[in-house]
Amino acid sequence: MPTTDPFVDAYIDKAKDFAKPILNHIRSLVHDACPDVIEIKKWSFPHFDYKGMMCSMASFNQHCVFGFWKQSLLDDAAFPAEKTAMGSFGRITSLADLPDDETMKKLIYDAMKLNDDGIKVQKAPVSKEKKELVVPGILIAALETNSLSSETFNNFPYAKKKDYVEWINEAKTDATRDKRLATTIEWLAEGKSRHWKYQNC
Repeated sequence: MPTTDPFVDAYIDKAKDFAKPILNHIRSLVHDACPDVIEIKKWSFPHFDYKGMMCSMASFNQHCVFGFWKQSLLDDAAFPAEKTAMGSFGRITSLADLPDDETMKKLIYDAMKLNDDGIKVQKAPVSKEKKELVVPGILIAALETNSLSSETFNNFPYAKKKDYVEWINEAKTDATRDKRLATTIEWLAEGKSRHWKYQNC
């Protein structure tokens, strides 16, 4: 019998209708591939533990996510080159957004082996150089028009400022950039970080 947690049952029951078959399918795949996996609650969403953290899933209003803790050590070819959400596969809105079952189970087997062998992800060395964030002029100008947004941004730590700066800089069109800029000012005025939706899930 699989080791399940009532929290995961309740989590799936409360999810949006589109998300339920996705979450149930992921859950089934993980248990099929790794019978000894244990379901746990961490950061308010389901995680799967096998000799340490192995993978996790979550659902939001319009998409789901699923991610491996040691994705950087798994086969890159199985993951999308560009992602629009956290997790290993970006935004999952249907089962079609996931690899086929054989590929998924292969990834789970490989993730199990990493934990079996006690292999850890090597952390990048921390640079001792003073960090300097270059804030684009359009963001500086927009912040000057909203004191609340400006105060929030200026009080944010480097990493949270960088999240917004990179989001704006990565826009491929002026329309996308302007839309992101407007959203940035709105969220900052509410005291929100770039990834507030994930942090509050």
